[in-house]
Amino acid sequence: MTATQDQAEAGRGRWLLVIVSTAGASSTLRVHAWRRLRSLGGLYLQQAVCLLPERPETTRAVNRLLARVRHEGGEGRVLRISIADQDEEDAIIAGFQHERADEYREVISRVPAFLDEIAMERAKGRATYTEVEESDADLERLRTWLGRIRARDYFGAPQAHEAQAAVERCAAALAQFEAEALAAEAPEPATPAKPAGRRLRAIRGE
Repeated sequence: MTATQDQAEAGRGRWLLVIVSTAGASSTLRVHAWRRLRSLGGLYLQQAVCLLPERPETTRAVNRLLARVRHEGGEGRVLRISIADQDEEDAIIAGFQHERADEYREVISRVPAFLDEIAMERAKGRATYTEVEESDADLERLRTWLGRIRARDYFGAPQAHEAQAAVERCAAALAQFEAEALAAEAPEPATPAKPAGRRLRAIRGE
């Protein structure tokens, strides 16, 4: 059994059905609830109803969200359920994997632009600390983005490995670019030449 299959099997039978209604509450609360559930990787079955695998981290996050929703005038419930129909559960897990696959592909799609930018700066002879710093910030954003996707990839979408490899290519390219910038801006000091040997002349006493 593959790691992806292991992850899918581990999530079976334990689900959180989350129902949130913000009717009469602020639009800010509605947006917050939607964004929070999406950031957790919730699979929306219909408007205001989404599904998450029951894990300690998802349970804590959902409980905190519902506490805020109720405090600010909305309504929310979470039901712990199991899905008896294996085909239906397989379809739901496939839905989670499909959404994560789309997100991984979005990360991968940003990699060529990152590599092209480094290649362009190198071609222009602009291997400088400033350019390295800008590229480093871009790489950190890619890493953070990928990390968030992996955190909500409960069932191991196969594209995870491809996305990780793509970001590592960016890191390798940046490391090489940084080495070039260091060589250009802080070259190694030249080794001082050894002084020529002196011939000692014998001084004859007068």
